[in-house]
Amino acid sequence: MAVILPERAAYAENPATSRGRKVAEAESATRTPFARDRDRIIHSTAFRRLKEKTQVFVAHEGDHFRTRLTHSLEVAQIARSLATALGLDADLAETIALAHDLGHPPFGHAGEDELQVQMTGFGGFDHNVQTFRVVTKLERRYPRFEGLNLTWETLEGIIKHNGPVTDKLTRPSWSAIAEFDAQYDLRLGGWASAEAQVAALADDIAYNNHDVDDGVQAALFNLDELREIPLIGPHVASAVADYPDVDVGILRLEAVRRMIGAMVVDVLAETRRRAAADHVGSAEDVRELDHALVAFSREMVEDLSALRAFLMERMYRYWKVNRTRSQARRMLGEMFQLFVAEPDVLPAEWYARTQGRDAAGAARVVCDYIAGMTDRYAIQEHRNLFHLDSLH
Repeated sequence: MAVILPERAAYAENPATSRGRKVAEAESATRTPFARDRDRIIHSTAFRRLKEKTQVFVAHEGDHFRTRLTHSLEVAQIARSLATALGLDADLAETIALAHDLGHPPFGHAGEDELQVQMTGFGGFDHNVQTFRVVTKLERRYPRFEGLNLTWETLEGIIKHNGPVTDKLTRPSWSAIAEFDAQYDLRLGGWASAEAQVAALADDIAYNNHDVDDGVQAALFNLDELREIPLIGPHVASAVADYPDVDVGILRLEAVRRMIGAMVVDVLAETRRRAAADHVGSAEDVRELDHALVAFSREMVEDLSALRAFLMERMYRYWKVNRTRSQARRMLGEMFQLFVAEPDVLPAEWYARTQGRDAAGAARVVCDYIAGMTDRYAIQEHRNLFHLDSLH
């Protein structure tokens, strides 16, 4: 039976009425503005580097664990499915999902934590702000502008997908956002589009499900232990009941697949309930709400909280993962301090960028260099800098 797609929602973004780009460009003859944004992100250097940036496990620990790239693709798939089911602009939702992790440094949250420490006194570090800087400044691919010159709606979604951000603008790490907003108003005090909110929820769905999958694959816990955990437990039980003789690897995948489905159904139901209750009739109505339109139900939020607590104890703070985090932080910290003290050991292009800057400006260049590294490149660069045998 053919799938019947919903009509375009009244509160969907319309690419034909996009607010445009900071630097005006002729429109594409073959793509909507949001589809064009998506293509620019996919072709960016920062996007390609995600293939060897950590999600939880460092890239060299195994070929089948998620990386930032595979995670971003999974988020984009879920975002596109959610947006299509809600009658939203699927290209915009997918675009924001693909871009959301571009600013993550190597080694996951360990890398971010270390750069926050090293950048204390130099303007701070925030991976969301770094993502914004990547797409508005650091990517250098076009003769007429820095960055990717994305549409207003995509930029708004990248920086506001989790909600209003005006309360963050006084933080040193958010000064780049305040400066950009002064030139190109992104209405930072309101909610972003429904499409951006879809991307944010798709991120939650993807990482919770796939961290369960990776955790079982890494033997940090097993399916029997998950039976007692809210949200995933019932899906493990139902998968076992339906397929008692199936290999445990298939049961793991089936349980995760069912949990993804349950979370998607929950988001769709709760979002439709809120849209009706709040009488949301336009994209502007979404921005003017005092709460998110796209959301999980209260029950789902409670179950997710319990699942995250389990993953925190059994996966994110597992002693072997802690060792990797500790080693990663030491590597990045040592490189940062060396580059700040001796900028002439940076690659020539990056050394040139430090010249003529004050201490904070030079530290920002060093931070940008390190944040752009893949796990593998960071490991090799540290070896080149601190181990004499690498010179042979």
